[in-house]
Amino acid sequence: MTTASVASAPVTAPLHGVRVLDLTRLLPGPLATRHLADLGAEIIKIEDTGAGDYAREMGPPPPGLRDADSRFFRALNRGKRALRLDLKHPLGKAVLRRLAESADVLVESFRPGVMDRLGLGYEALKAVNPRLIYCAITGYGQDGPWRDLAGHDLNYLAVSGVLERTASRDSSLPAVPSLQIGDLLGGALPAALSIVAALYGARQSGQGRLLDVAMAEVVLIHHMTPLLGEGEAAPRGREMLTGGLPWYGVYATQDGRHLAVAALEFKFWATFCATVGRPDWTGRHSEEGATLDSLRHEVAALVASQPLAYWSEVFATVDACVTPVLTPEEALALPQFQARGLGGADELGQGPAASPFVMDGVRLAATGTPPSPGQDSRAILVEAGFAIDEVDGLLAQGIL
Repeated sequence: MTTASVASAPVTAPLHGVRVLDLTRLLPGPLATRHLADLGAEIIKIEDTGAGDYAREMGPPPPGLRDADSRFFRALNRGKRALRLDLKHPLGKAVLRRLAESADVLVESFRPGVMDRLGLGYEALKAVNPRLIYCAITGYGQDGPWRDLAGHDLNYLAVSGVLERTASRDSSLPAVPSLQIGDLLGGALPAALSIVAALYGARQSGQGRLLDVAMAEVVLIHHMTPLLGEGEAAPRGREMLTGGLPWYGVYATQDGRHLAVAALEFKFWATFCATVGRPDWTGRHSEEGATLDSLRHEVAALVASQPLAYWSEVFATVDACVTPVLTPEEALALPQFQARGLGGADELGQGPAASPFVMDGVRLAATGTPPSPGQDSRAILVEAGFAIDEVDGLLAQGIL
């Protein structure tokens, strides 16, 4: 099969048979469990009996589905099952404990101590299932002076030093990234990776683990290597990979668009220079200091002499690491992405969605309409061994 082929978590998916209890909401946790669903895991999304996951209302629904959940929610939660559960009620707590007995993983994103106060923390659930992998995703971790502080992606980027570096050399105002780096790089991805590693470990040891994912510190860990190596941060926009080199930067074109030049290695720079008709620039690859600024201005002037379409055509088949800066709409229409089966996720949330996992020529992706609140409550509990009259009683009392 080609990579355009999409499989809806087949039996051969690596996490087939893994059951995950997902108590998270918004972005980091739901994306982590969405990735696990892509890889074949069964995800039981557990929401409270009140507001539930308010990502359901963050943004508009797909066209033609007036009362549907937001596209944001649907992208994160397709392929999951849904259970409503009042964890403040003794009966609701008892239900979660029984579900934990047969679960492989539990993921939560409450502030530290919340689950312990409910009697549902790691130690309590470990007592009923020693193999349970318990993943807690928070902004600042399970301990430390900031453990109880609320936060969002922007805060994690701010305190990790990343946001300050997003300002250009010409502006002191940091730019708010359009990609939630803290939530994704700091939360969803390390959570999913830690869970997969812990599952592998549990197969050998028979023991679960407590996974402590602290989003702000994960971002810092990825960001601190240059600082540790050089002793101090270079001025904004003057580091090797932030605009300090003329052959690695973004340049404005004649029509107000932008061209990304990443000819970092000498061979790419030489090809770039030859392609733009300036072979005399080739030997300047070893220059430093003020002469780099002069070269940067020369490159900027040349790029600004033509529109983006011109440069896109010139470099379309040139191996020099030069690409147009595309809008999201243009990116989805890019032939390369289309050829690999991306850009075609349907708005109704019922077809294949973008997934980063391609194995043996197949893109593994969770499919199916994202669940409405509690739509699978009865089935989930019956499968877990609850009698039908027990389930009816829980429903009647508003526990489900």
